[in-house]
Amino acid sequence: MTRTPQDNQIEVHSHAIRYVAPDGTMLAEVTFPEEAEGTVQINHTFVDESLRGQGIAGMLLEQTARELKETHRKAHPTCSYAVGWFARHPEWAELVA
Repeated sequence: MTRTPQDNQIEVHSHAIRYVAPDGTMLAEVTFPEEAEGTVQINHTFVDESLRGQGIAGMLLEQTARELKETHRKAHPTCSYAVGWFARHPEWAELVA
């Protein structure tokens, strides 16, 4: 079965944002477990090889930033992709712990 990005959906969880196929297969994710009260550690970004280079990781990081802002949490990015993403997106700097 050939999948296109528009067939997939984003799932927002309290400590992860996932990009999933219609059958529930997780294709990409950003995880951010609680590090301290009001602060999460963005510690992992994954994109399935079949979707790499399509901007999926950036889309998930932006969704993560929106979720953290809405829930009044700060981020401590430790995953190399997240560190670089926040450096390239100073508009989200207020979220960095």
